[in-house]
Amino acid sequence: MRKLASIILFLAITLNGFAQSKNSPLQISHLTGDFYVYRTFNEYNGTKISANAMYLVTDKGVVLFDAPWDKTQFQPLLDSIKAKHNKEVIMLFATHSHDDRAGGFYFYRKKGIKTYSIKLTDDILKKKNEPRAEFIIPNDKTFTVGQHTFEAYYPGKGHASDNIVVWFDKEKVLYGACFIKSADAQDLGYLADSDVKEWKKSIEKVKAKFKNPAYIIPGHEDWTNIESLNHTLKLVDEYLAQQSLGKK
Repeated sequence: MRKLASIILFLAITLNGFAQSKNSPLQISHLTGDFYVYRTFNEYNGTKISANAMYLVTDKGVVLFDAPWDKTQFQPLLDSIKAKHNKEVIMLFATHSHDDRAGGFYFYRKKGIKTYSIKLTDDILKKKNEPRAEFIIPNDKTFTVGQHTFEAYYPGKGHASDNIVVWFDKEKVLYGACFIKSADAQDLGYLADSDVKEWKKSIEKVKAKFKNPAYIIPGHEDWTNIESLNHTLKLVDEYLAQQSLGKK
């Protein structure tokens, strides 16, 4: 059943993608219902890679989950949303303090968009003297915006000490950002701010709390395979096993 869902999702995304250039610096794909995944690009270790983020269209306006990684796409994203949905962006949630997530706080606050983070993220940004969110939210909080309800949840340390995930219970959408690796990822990637031992525990908390997601959106690269959370756990286990062998 999971394989069939992945195939259907892949076909839908492929058909939707025909309308956009593969070289476009901003790529928007319909996920399901009022949910859209958008991609921007940047370089990491000399390789151009994509960063996935998401937005939700509500009766009250559009909610962004993470800002574009490519700063040149801050305004084009707003313009594209306005053209596509005839709605304004009203809220931005950052899932942790890294540039590919919270890098748009200054720009979007200046536009009058409400910006949100947990205190752990705010503390990191404050320490680095970087732009911070206007509103600080609890580590676990449910929001209702228009016709949609979602939960922002901090499972514990993982990719970063402050990473949160967002869960949409009705639609079974799990937005994991960089807490979740793509199902085709070969390793855990950037680990400078990670706690891999805690990451394992945090993944187990997410799996126990949010059952049977129909869609899972990781932070980078392919997001069409809903085995990405399980794959992340596998990568974590492999990393911990290698670390253990290295200490012997």
